[in-house]
Amino acid sequence: MARVLHNLLLFLIRLALKIRVLGYWSLIYGYCGLCTVVALLKLWWNIVLRPTTTFQWVTRETPPACLNDTSLGTHCYVRIKESGLRFHYVAAGERGKPLMLFLHGFPEFWFSWRYQLREFKSEFRVVAIDMRGYGESDLPLSPESYRFDHLVTDVKDIVEYLGYNRCCLVGHDWGGTVAWLFAIHYPEMVTKLIVLNCAHPSVFADYALRHPSQLLKSSHFFFFQLPRFPELMLSINDFKALKALFTSRNTGIGRKGRWLTAEDLEAYLYALSQPGALTGALNYYRNVFSSLPLSPNHVRSPVLLLWGERDAFLEQEMAEACRLYIRNHFRLNIISGASHWLQQDQPDIVNTLIWTFLKEGEGRKSYRN
Repeated sequence: MARVLHNLLLFLIRLALKIRVLGYWSLIYGYCGLCTVVALLKLWWNIVLRPTTTFQWVTRETPPACLNDTSLGTHCYVRIKESGLRFHYVAAGERGKPLMLFLHGFPEFWFSWRYQLREFKSEFRVVAIDMRGYGESDLPLSPESYRFDHLVTDVKDIVEYLGYNRCCLVGHDWGGTVAWLFAIHYPEMVTKLIVLNCAHPSVFADYALRHPSQLLKSSHFFFFQLPRFPELMLSINDFKALKALFTSRNTGIGRKGRWLTAEDLEAYLYALSQPGALTGALNYYRNVFSSLPLSPNHVRSPVLLLWGERDAFLEQEMAEACRLYIRNHFRLNIISGASHWLQQDQPDIVNTLIWTFLKEGEGRKSYRN
């Protein structure tokens, strides 16, 4: 009798797990379908309003002058032996000074850290990389190439190539996700972790599933699962959607801070209009659901989390919840009026808060190898 009950219990547990997995993927594909319908309606409306220009866009052939600004640093390249990929990065500050490594988000590239490269090069060897699939770094076309473990290994390989065994790691958006994961898996390589507008991965996954309002704000996660169609929607009307992302009142840079200049916007359009660039950027999303659920992992480095109060994509409640996963000093600063792109629209405040955090505890000398 006991054996029968035991087998029955195992059967019910397995059945419950299967139902849970089925429900999880049903939610994902159902929401993907809903987002597709909405996108098709938008496309149809664009064709009605602009029948001659909807499917016109221009690949920028020449980089704007701001991308060659020598005050930002030197353009360098490294080919990682293990992955075979070539990475582009911009570096400034004296070699041998402590390393501060910057990881950008979607749909950005190294240029999003221009204000920080100028600010911190006096005390650090500052390096802003183009992550795989972005800018002048190689663009693997397979979504499988953008698994979390590959992205984390990229950071490790680059740090070691630069001649360091640890760094102060700074990440925003998707770069923040990779920074969290790197600090979890390689705690000995992170002296301090600085994350901008990106919740701990476990916090984000749990919160989004429990709060429909965040799920709605994250609807692009589902739409981007589709092949090719998201690339088309981001390209029509000469990348109108990307322009709006960076400049609109609801989601753009500089609502209460520094505005994105026309030249800055062209820098983004230059990078994202290149062949394959949008696919590389979108492939980060196309692997995310197969990586869930994440096991709760703790961060053992000191953490500074900066959060734009008016982030259009992430709810502020997630920021405080990150404290549960940190086994060291944790500082959270909510920046009033700042958008999702806070290091660009509030650079002076962001830089000041970073300096304050860096001077706490061990002080700057602790960053040297």
